[in-house]
Amino acid sequence: MKTILLIEDDTVLRENTAELLELSDYDVICAPNGKIGIEKAKKEKPDIIVCDIMMPEVDGYGVLEALSFDSGTNQIPFIFLSAKTEHKEIRKGMDLGADDYLTKPFEEEELLSAIESRLAKAQIIANIIEEQSAPKEVQQKDDGLRNLNELKNFFDDYGEISTCKKGESIYKEGEHSNTIYLILKGVIKSHKMDENGKELITALYKADDFLGFTSFVDNVPYQESATAVEEVELAGISKSKLKDILEKSKNISLELMELLTDNLSEIKEQLLQMAYSSVRKKTAQTILQFAEVLNKKAEDNIKISRHDLASVAGIATESLIRTLSSFKKDGLIEIEGRNIRILDLSGLQMVE
Repeated sequence: MKTILLIEDDTVLRENTAELLELSDYDVICAPNGKIGIEKAKKEKPDIIVCDIMMPEVDGYGVLEALSFDSGTNQIPFIFLSAKTEHKEIRKGMDLGADDYLTKPFEEEELLSAIESRLAKAQIIANIIEEQSAPKEVQQKDDGLRNLNELKNFFDDYGEISTCKKGESIYKEGEHSNTIYLILKGVIKSHKMDENGKELITALYKADDFLGFTSFVDNVPYQESATAVEEVELAGISKSKLKDILEKSKNISLELMELLTDNLSEIKEQLLQMAYSSVRKKTAQTILQFAEVLNKKAEDNIKISRHDLASVAGIATESLIRTLSSFKKDGLIEIEGRNIRILDLSGLQMVE
């Protein structure tokens, strides 16, 4: 139950107004003049104050001014009651910090509406102040993360930011995997070495992709290496922190599981392509894959090493070079040094 301090020197009006407020489920404290009103406000800390202006001892303006300088009462909503209707009097009260101004005689609904409105506003302001004063990480922890986008924002806001130049290693196969990354900028390849020492690119990752998932058990080694294809920026958080987040959010756990399942499906499709497709189809599909990951349009140049193209396609570099030459003769692509430009997108997609 909210408490109202009613400061009014007119005994009949004070008692009638108090009865009205009590019937509306408010706890009412009364004061017959401004001096007593100030004392009761500081002692009782009411939720809202309704105060007359013209009173003995201390008038309503004096009450508001005195309470405004006290940290314990300066946030209490304050409504003036007065027979004065001149604009300058209303302006004076509002300039001193009053929240509302009702003129006598007032309607019952008018008073109750003003009180409800000011109490609601005070609660909203209190909530905002509480939220802004709480440490940012505590707010995040209390609110919880609701979906994958908010998880990515968490990486961006609280993750450890690192950058790698083209060709630099993010991590190597066999190293302990204690960090999960979100790629903020650039492209990264994951790769392994086969028993003959040949590199096989297992996946390509672009901005907004997660990187580094192996197991949620700390210190489990990475099963593959990750290297920057171009300059990259990463945000990393520890596995233990991510586990805490997933334990608190079923939705994020399900979305992340679905994302990782989709990634596995793409890798499976790539492996099937490598195993059963022709060299020409493997090469065409790999060029298209790089164009998609690098977010390139058909007319843009794709700058990628022949070695990386061959590794993703799962063919020998020499075979790739011969295939690229045939694509160029067929008018499917254009080659300028290390750059490849797609000239016939639909034709490349139809290669068998």
